[in-house]
Amino acid sequence: MADNNYILETRNLVKEFKGFVAVDDVSIKVQRGHIHALIGPNGAGKTTFFNLLTKFLIPTRGQILFNGHDITSEQPAQTARRGIVRSFQISATFPHLSVLENVRIGLQRAMGNSFHFWKSERSLDVLNGRAMELLDTVGLTEFANYVTVELPYGRKRALEIATTLATEPQLMLLDEPTQGMGHEDVDRVTDLIKKVSANRTILMVEHNMNVVSKIADTISVLQRGQVIAEGPYAQVSTNPQVLEAYMGSTEAELQGAHGH
Repeated sequence: MADNNYILETRNLVKEFKGFVAVDDVSIKVQRGHIHALIGPNGAGKTTFFNLLTKFLIPTRGQILFNGHDITSEQPAQTARRGIVRSFQISATFPHLSVLENVRIGLQRAMGNSFHFWKSERSLDVLNGRAMELLDTVGLTEFANYVTVELPYGRKRALEIATTLATEPQLMLLDEPTQGMGHEDVDRVTDLIKKVSANRTILMVEHNMNVVSKIADTISVLQRGQVIAEGPYAQVSTNPQVLEAYMGSTEAELQGAHGH
């Protein structure tokens, strides 16, 4: 029987591509209400693992349980309806619409009536209040009427988080949320993830050790498709196998002493 403390559980998950094992017997439990980070060198299987969770890929073997239900053979749309939503898969949805309009579309998707969206401008006004609340949550109130394409990079990520929140996910999957950002944006997005994690569960793939050290409750380290370590940052960051996996990384580097 599944443990109710865990919103998501994978059991001996395997994904093979023509003889190459990308995910190799991965059993991970994600605790409800936690921020759980997946880290590991390039090619460790993190993205493949995410693709298995969102049903973009079908596992070769193993099980995925969400809220105690076996969702291994479900279609992507079924899994999304259960509340597993991956951000940046819906990234900055419509670049030539305003920031506010993008969040409204996210809200409509959540209401399942997106096909009405040309019907009347007035029906959208109902959503404006909620959309503005979400923009306030992610610090984008003053950008509401900007055309999305004009947003600075870090702010686009904040918008993507807002459009993901619009779907009221139970489990938010964040794929490299700080990738390609300068310090200031990294800090802002890190704070934002921490903020929106209240009453939610977040599973994130992240390269930036500094980010993970600040906000992750639990870290699973993948190497060559296998979990080689798991636990809080203090424990994982001193694990010799983890240090070695980040080839030649010094301990200081892994612990974010340089603030990368």
